[in-house]
Amino acid sequence: MCKAHADVPGLRYYYKDNSGPGQSRNFGVEKALGEYMIILDSDVVLPECYLEAIDSSLEKEDCDAFGGSDAAAEDFTPVQKAISYSMTSFFTTGGIRGGKRKLDRFYPRSFNMGIKKDVYEALGGFSKMRFGEDIDFSIRIIKGGYSCRLIPEAWVWHKRRTDFRKFFRQVYNSGIARINLYKKYPESLKLVHILPAAFTLSLIVLVPTGLILLFILLVGIDSTLKNKSLKVGLLSIWAAIVQLTGYGSGFIIAWWRRCVLGRDEFTAFNKTFYK
Repeated sequence: MCKAHADVPGLRYYYKDNSGPGQSRNFGVEKALGEYMIILDSDVVLPECYLEAIDSSLEKEDCDAFGGSDAAAEDFTPVQKAISYSMTSFFTTGGIRGGKRKLDRFYPRSFNMGIKKDVYEALGGFSKMRFGEDIDFSIRIIKGGYSCRLIPEAWVWHKRRTDFRKFFRQVYNSGIARINLYKKYPESLKLVHILPAAFTLSLIVLVPTGLILLFILLVGIDSTLKNKSLKVGLLSIWAAIVQLTGYGSGFIIAWWRRCVLGRDEFTAFNKTFYK
């Protein structure tokens, strides 16, 4: 790939053994020469306007760090569109991933974030956390007093997972990460983070059934209208349930192991995350 673009000025390629995303990003930033670092995940696709949007926004208002939202492309499968909806909808995540309506402060995520190199280095880059290392980094950016904002025009297409089983595992790990973050930053835990666990427990005991049915109806209608597809709307109901119960399950299990049994992050979850 690099040889095919050898005429591109400044293009450099480095090989590194797998050490997980956080440490690999740190390695990349160490080698990079620019003023700003842009962090992207491997499952995103950039629209042509992405870099222009960032450049234009920073010219108008400089900042130390920034982030953007994500969306589903037209050629995504119905399942991918449903998963994308469940991760960006106000009804499922509170709009905390870059939406205009949100229940919590915006924290940039590693699928779409940028930061000045000197700020990155001052903070020591990403930690060695197994899960939630990008949220940990965002918390440290804000706690460090650096300016951080959302650039709505700098969005990406985010492919996420291709089936519901893989999606469940992803959000399950996110639930674990939230408790690990709580152990480091108790003030970071908000009501919106506890709601999936409450939803999961309510499904187990089947109360309050009326609220769950209302939730299902709202998700189905909202997704159908936004995606202009009844099929995606129906799949979004299942995606929302998977998203909430997956996150809620990871949250509950991590809370039990870490807060009740008192285990540390690695003894509580000793399976290798990067396999």
